[in-house]
Amino acid sequence: MRPLDEHIDGTVALVVDGDASSRAVRTAMLRDCGVGTVLQATRPQDARRLVESRRFDIVVCEFHFDRDVMTGLELMDDLRQAGLPPLSTVVMMISSEAAYGRVAEAAEAALDAYLIKPHAEAAFRDRLLQARQRKRLLSDIIEQVEAERFEAAADLAQSRVDARGPAWLQAARIGAELWLRLGRPSESVRLLEAILQTGALPWARLGLARAHVEAGAVFQARRTLESLLGDHPGYADAYDVMGRVLLDQGETWQAIEALNRAITITPNCVTRLVKLGLLVFYFGDPREALAHLEQAVRLGLNSRVFDLQGLVLLAALQFDRRDRRGLAGSLHSMARLRADAPGSARLRRFEAVVQLLYSLLQRKVADAIAQLNEMLAESMAPDFEFEAACNLLMVLSRVDRSELHLADLDEQLTRLAERFAVSRTTCELLCGALRGDFAVMQCIRGGYAGIGAIAEEAVSLTVAGQPHQTVELLLAQARRTLNAKLKDLALHTLDRHHASIEGAAGLREQVQDLQRRYGSYGTQVRLARIDDARSMVSAARPT
Repeated sequence: MRPLDEHIDGTVALVVDGDASSRAVRTAMLRDCGVGTVLQATRPQDARRLVESRRFDIVVCEFHFDRDVMTGLELMDDLRQAGLPPLSTVVMMISSEAAYGRVAEAAEAALDAYLIKPHAEAAFRDRLLQARQRKRLLSDIIEQVEAERFEAAADLAQSRVDARGPAWLQAARIGAELWLRLGRPSESVRLLEAILQTGALPWARLGLARAHVEAGAVFQARRTLESLLGDHPGYADAYDVMGRVLLDQGETWQAIEALNRAITITPNCVTRLVKLGLLVFYFGDPREALAHLEQAVRLGLNSRVFDLQGLVLLAALQFDRRDRRGLAGSLHSMARLRADAPGSARLRRFEAVVQLLYSLLQRKVADAIAQLNEMLAESMAPDFEFEAACNLLMVLSRVDRSELHLADLDEQLTRLAERFAVSRTTCELLCGALRGDFAVMQCIRGGYAGIGAIAEEAVSLTVAGQPHQTVELLLAQARRTLNAKLKDLALHTLDRHHASIEGAAGLREQVQDLQRRYGSYGTQVRLARIDDARSMVSAARPT
C-alpha cells in the first residue's frame, strides 16, 4: 500500500460500478491509495441511497451500466441538484472513449476528475491526488459553506480570487454560486467575468447567464445561453436555465422544448423529469406530463432528489383519468413520506391536496368540502406560498368541474391572484393551474390587472411630485393584498425620495415589517435551483 497523502487513512469511499471485476479493481486501487473504508454499489439507485444516507470523501462512478437505464451522469446530476454530495467530496467518473463527450459535459457540472478506459493505476492515483489537493486548498471556503456561513464563504472566495491565490479558479466558481444564493448577482458577475478573462469556460458562461437572470437582465442572459448552446449543444444544465429564461419571457412552448432537450441528453435524470412534468402540466399535453411524472416516480420517488410537488400533480392527472388505484397509491406514498417530516407545512399541504382529490373521486362530498374550506382558510397565512396557491387553484378548478360550485369562488380567485400574481409569468402559471377554464382564468388575470393598475397609479403620484401619497397608497394596498410587487415598489419609492417623504423611516419600518411577515415570493416552477454552491434556484420575482 502506498498512501496517497497523509490524510487518506480516515477517508470513506464509494465505488459505483455494475461490473464485478472492474468494481473489484477500483476498490483495490483505492485501498492501495490508503483509503480506510471502501463501500460498493452495483446500481445507480443503490448508490443514490447510500450518498443520501451517509457522507463519503470519495465517489468513483462508472458512466455506463449494462443492466440499468440510468447512467452515472444522470446519477450525479440528480445528486448535485439535491445538494449532494457535499463540496468536500471528490467525485470521479470513469467512462469509455465512446462516452467521452457526454462525460466532458458532465465534468462541467459536478465532477472533480474523470478517466477514460482503459486507464493505468498511475493515472487513477494522479487524478485522485490532484482532486484531493484542490479540495484541501479550498478547505477554508468549504468549511464555511458546510457550516452554512455563506457570506463568510463568499468573502473568502472573493479574497482568494482578488489575490489570485491557490485554486483561485475553483474558489471563483464557488463564490459566484454563493453570491447568487445570497441575492447579490452583481458580485457573481464580477467573479465570473474575472474567470472569463482566462478563457471562455462553459461553466463560467452559464454562471454569467444565471447571474443576469437573477439581476433581471433576461435578454442578456438569453444571448449568452444561445451562444453557449451553439458551442456546446450537449450542455444539459444550459437548457435548464434557458427554460427558465424562456418561461420568464412568456415563450412557454419554447421553454418546454428547452427542457425536452435536457431530457434527451439525460433521459433518466429524476430532477429534470419532474421539472419537465411540472411545466408540461401547466402549459402542455396532460398525457405527456403524466408520462414524465410516472417515470420520475418509478426512478426516484423514495429519494431526496424527487420533488414531491411532482407527486401532487401526478395525483391531479390520476384524478382527471378517474384512476382510483393510481390516486390511492399516490395518497399512500404521500402520507408515508410526510410521516418522515411531520413538521413540514409544505408536505402537510401536499397531503391535504391529494386527500381532497381522493375524496372527490370517491364522491365523499362532505369530506371534500370540509378539506377545501380548511385550505381556503389558510390561503392568506404568512407561510402560504406561490406553490401552495397553484395547488389550491388546481383543486378549485376540479371541485368546480365536479359540480360542487362555491358561492364565493370569484372572490377566492381574486384574492389569490392579488396576492401571488407579481409578474406576467406568475399570472400565467396561476392560470395554467386551472387548465383551460376560461371564465375562472379571467378572474386571475383580472386580479393581476388590478395590481398593475395600483402600481400605475402609484407611479403617476410620484411623477406628480407626491411620493408620500405614493407610499401610503402602496402600503395600504400591500396590507390588503399582501402582494410582493407593491411592497417592493413602496421600498423603491422610499429609497429614491427619502428626503421629501415626511416620516420616511416609520413608513419604511411598516413596509419591512409586512415584508418580513409575508415576504416570500414562493416557489415558481422549479426549472433551476441554488440549494448549495453546486446547484441553482428559481424564485418567482416581481417585474
